Amino acid sequence: MTARTRSEERRAEIVRAALEVIAERGYRGASLAAVAERVGLTQQGLLHHFPTKEALLVAVLQERDRWDAMPAGRLRLDLLASLVEYNAMRPAIVQTFSALLGESVTEEHPARAYFTERYVGVRAGMAEVLRAEYGDRLPGGLTPERAAPLLVAILDGLQYQWLLDPESVDMASAFRDFLTLFGEHDDTDG
Repeated sequence: MTARTRSEERRAEIVRAALEVIAERGYRGASLAAVAERVGLTQQGLLHHFPTKEALLVAVLQERDRWDAMPAGRLRLDLLASLVEYNAMRPAIVQTFSALLGESVTEEHPARAYFTERYVGVRAGMAEVLRAEYGDRLPGGLTPERAAPLLVAILDGLQYQWLLDPESVDMASAFRDFLTLFGEHDDTDG
């Protein structure tokens, strides 16, 4: 194993540990010392791989996005429903993302620019999905660009509701119910 491979594996281990610590404590409550301890490093050793807490945060967010990445042009509404089901199987990651998103709305948060840019891309992607399904007008008359922020809001809002009360909110079923508003049929009810 080369030194570069060992370094990449250590970075991946640190990112996973950071994700866990942020899920437990939030970004502001997470310390580099806690992450370093979790992976058996000193804080100085961790700083060798990630020079700042902000650099580690961006690596965590990028890793989370890689897990959810779909090939360009392959995303469809039915695949979005599958993504919601997948997210329901990994509450710690959804919790971390949601906590960071909530914290990032403050002016000085280091993830604010990341989330702002991410949502520009997500809205554009959702508009493409809607355009591929419905053309330039959805059944209710909205353009894909006008409906895209609403679709994103449903996805994020369901995550928050599910995190707060997973026994009462079935995120995947609720999203499939939402899709019926677009004229999509839920085949799970028979």
